[in-house]
Amino acid sequence: MKIAVLARSFPAVSQTFVHDQVVGLLQAGMDVDVWAWWPGPAAGPTDDSAPASGPSLVPRTRYFGTVPGSIVGRCLRGMVVAGGGLFTAPRATIGCLRPSLVGSSARSLRALLEFAPLRPGRRYDAILCHFGPVGRAAVRMRAVGLLEGPIATVFHGSDMSRSIRDAGPGLYAELFRAGELFLPISDRWRARLLELGADPARTIVHRMGVRTDQLRLRHRQRALESPLRLLSVARLVEKKGIADAIEAVARLRDRGVAVTYAVAGDGPLRGALESLVAARGLDGVVRLLGWCSHGRIAELLEEAHLLLAPSVVAADGDEEGIPVVLMEAMATGMPVVATRHSGIPELVADRVHGRLVAERAPEQIAGAVLELRDAEDRWPAFGDAGRRTVEASFDQARLNARLAEILRTLANDHPRGGG
Repeated sequence: MKIAVLARSFPAVSQTFVHDQVVGLLQAGMDVDVWAWWPGPAAGPTDDSAPASGPSLVPRTRYFGTVPGSIVGRCLRGMVVAGGGLFTAPRATIGCLRPSLVGSSARSLRALLEFAPLRPGRRYDAILCHFGPVGRAAVRMRAVGLLEGPIATVFHGSDMSRSIRDAGPGLYAELFRAGELFLPISDRWRARLLELGADPARTIVHRMGVRTDQLRLRHRQRALESPLRLLSVARLVEKKGIADAIEAVARLRDRGVAVTYAVAGDGPLRGALESLVAARGLDGVVRLLGWCSHGRIAELLEEAHLLLAPSVVAADGDEEGIPVVLMEAMATGMPVVATRHSGIPELVADRVHGRLVAERAPEQIAGAVLELRDAEDRWPAFGDAGRRTVEASFDQARLNARLAEILRTLANDHPRGGG
């Protein structure tokens, strides 16, 4: 089977699930092309997981065209692309300039310039798109004759929250009409897609996961009189809720609790969070580590006693899906403290895997940490339960095998050239 995987950025440190899925599809015997709008940084802020291992995907990766920022540059580039395209691919070139086929990206010349590297009639047995806007773009590529094959779209987090808030509830109407399959990563997002108009028969939950065979189960223990070691692995953006965790640590310190808190990750809020640490007098207690390598994150997971994932709905409406780092921590046997946010309760059960608390509630986070500290004898039970849950429902190998079967079924139901 010939598969196309489309993503906005590839490889992206904050979206290693795309890499892992591509590797899984290759291992399932599929021939995979990756198409992206731009390459991710070779090293940069980590979000919910560390870079995955596996074969180099560089030879399989292609990039769409760039769009100049200035109107003049866009017009000049557009004339060159259109001039050549009218001879080599007239139908597709004209299609990229028709609003009825590609919407407002026709007038902005975005479709013409971005889609230019695609040859007309590129055929795939299935086209897998990560994030809703990418699925919508794929539908438009197919409409103008640049792609052939049934389209499956994975919906994650920001595309189900901030994107819809910005563009309105009709954002995916075009995708719902033309796309063959919709793969939300949580039950919450499936319900939201149905509210927005997706066909229930074409909407299937398919979760992201972790490689449990690469994560060692280890029951946490704390040496007598040693500090309680807390950890977060997160990009430093509002929806990760790190400011609330820092405030919770301040409350714990004020109560005389011996605690340290390490935050692995970088992002636009780093300066503000450093200022908060200083203002609360937490230098030496809270460490903002910046971007960390895969190996370093593995070490931090080994060293920590409890993982904090205090996610919140950001002011711009951005939400999580289900943070992968929660799966990693639970698979290694670590108790967790997380918020009742988005799809997190579909992974974390309160008082089974740790504690669930309200969003934006530092006092509740502090209370949950104290409760877990005082129940250290239950840490092995929390850890075992977490490992079982991840192995049963969030194991990447099993999920990749299921995805391969989903795509085979999709291709059989829509023979090559369908759509």
